[in-house]
Amino acid sequence: MIPTRAMVMAAGRGTRMRPLTDDRCKAMVEVGGEALINWTLDKLAAVGVQQAVVNVHHFADALETVLAARSEPEILISDERDALLETGGGLVKAAPLLGQEPVFVANIDSLWIDAPDRELEKLASAFDPDRMDFLLLLSARGHQLGFDGAGDFFLQPNGQLQRRGNAQSAPFAYAGVQVLQPRVLTGHTAEPFSTNRLWDASLAQGRVFGHVMDAFWMHVGDPQARTDAERYLESLR
Repeated sequence: MIPTRAMVMAAGRGTRMRPLTDDRCKAMVEVGGEALINWTLDKLAAVGVQQAVVNVHHFADALETVLAARSEPEILISDERDALLETGGGLVKAAPLLGQEPVFVANIDSLWIDAPDRELEKLASAFDPDRMDFLLLLSARGHQLGFDGAGDFFLQPNGQLQRRGNAQSAPFAYAGVQVLQPRVLTGHTAEPFSTNRLWDASLAQGRVFGHVMDAFWMHVGDPQARTDAERYLESLR
């Protein structure tokens, strides 16, 4: 089943995206004439997501205005105006809005052009709630734009993930989208912390898996990456 709910992480200050975020939040920065938040929500709506929880902090009022103009999916706001909670804390705060069934969680700086087989559909189809707490969308290093890191994970033959650890490099990077079981948020406090804390607990139990995307991934994390992404999109026309 494809999740009908999603969490879109849009509350960050976007400091690496300055000066583009001096007058707007990162989610409102445009790539190819479309705000990053709309790139993400359009993909979620296309695969049947009916409700999307969006956390807001930086330029929250302006972002809420953009979101109010959308017809689908239905938008629910998780308000972090008072305190930015990072990715893990943001999920915990939003937990009452997410329900009990598996949900998509998406960053807004992750872009790709879908082939006929849509990446989010394939990710959802690969999710096994009996074995998995998390299923992470992965991009193979060398098949991406805007990511120059050493990689995040090794992928085992059974699909389980192992962190890069002390290795010089790893073949796969987290591509900014995952399916998670909301129950993993139980017992955590809505305080600033990274999703890595949640992943580590489930990695220790062998319940974090990966799915490698086929599409060319663009990580739009800074102004140069945004320029590169726009050039790539233009080259496809």
